[in-house]
Amino acid sequence: MTDEELENALHDRRQELFNLRFQSATGALENSARLKLAKREIARILTVRHEREGRLTTN
Repeated sequence: MTDEELENALHDRRQELFNLRFQSATGALENSARLKLAKREIARILTVRHEREGRLTTN
């Protein structure tokens, strides 16, 4: 993935997490496991982004 694709994916996952949290608060959430998966996907994207930033500064 390019940096731009990563940023778009991060934005999409954060929007999804917001929507899932809203559904959870209102009692409309059907799949509570999706909250955990969305958080995990955000963490993976952030890890890749931080790794790339680290490589740029060490070179």
